[in-house]
Amino acid sequence: MNSVCNEKPQRRGEKFVAFGLFACALLSIATTLLIVGILLNEAIEFFRAIPVGRFVTEAQWAPLFEPQRWGIRSLVYGTLVVAVGASLFAVPLGLGSAIYLSEYASRRTRSYVKPLLEILAGIPTIVYGYFALVVITPVLQTFLPELGVFNALSASIAVGIMITPMISSLSEDALLAVPASLREGAYALGSTKLETTFHISLPYALSGIISSVVLAVSRALGETMIVTIAAGATPSLSLNPLQSIQTLTAYIVQVSMGDTPFGSVEYKSIFAVGITLFFFTLVMNLLALSIKERFKVEAKL
Repeated sequence: MNSVCNEKPQRRGEKFVAFGLFACALLSIATTLLIVGILLNEAIEFFRAIPVGRFVTEAQWAPLFEPQRWGIRSLVYGTLVVAVGASLFAVPLGLGSAIYLSEYASRRTRSYVKPLLEILAGIPTIVYGYFALVVITPVLQTFLPELGVFNALSASIAVGIMITPMISSLSEDALLAVPASLREGAYALGSTKLETTFHISLPYALSGIISSVVLAVSRALGETMIVTIAAGATPSLSLNPLQSIQTLTAYIVQVSMGDTPFGSVEYKSIFAVGITLFFFTLVMNLLALSIKERFKVEAKL
């Protein structure tokens, strides 16, 4: 009888916890929908004044000057230059460190190296921006004298350093999740550690590695302070990383400084830029989910 009475409070507690968790999930969804709704509402107001065709097809972006130009392509180009440059720097470095920590490093070495690597993730992005401006750029100028003070290359390297711990940590977790029996089977067949790593561990953990890379690239696309400080504020269609550029997020910061009248078309342009950035990150996340599911199916087969 007492056990039955004790089960009722336990079930009530479990229901209360389940309701609390459901409320947290619902709150997250509601917050996301609210953000998207605000972006869409303000962006629609902007596109009533500036046609979508002009927004997409014009080659220049100069809404704060006369004559005004509303071509978003230059900001998209700048964002992609930084994101691609950061990926070229961070993916080999992050994946290489993940392979070393998961496959080669001893437990003692891993306990020291991994926390030191993850410290990079806790550094404020504005510090990375000033690091790019006062350290990375002067060093690069010794090899590239034509490099300007504000340029895409320094910003890309700084963003790459920032996202490296994300790729390293998530990729290491994916590699550590590979069953030990697969490695032992490969060793039993005469494979070396290097062959086992590249022919067994990496293919098995590929979905997790791809997810880490896509997540890091999405983070690079949305980075603000580094590109605002180090990349400059010159919208350009050039893919030359030695030139000053402006990204989607840097423009939002520029307008948000307070010099643009609230409610004006120029002010509402930041919501159009924001919805563009949201679209890019959404497409990347959907692509990552598709790739991840594909590799999961192949792994099962």
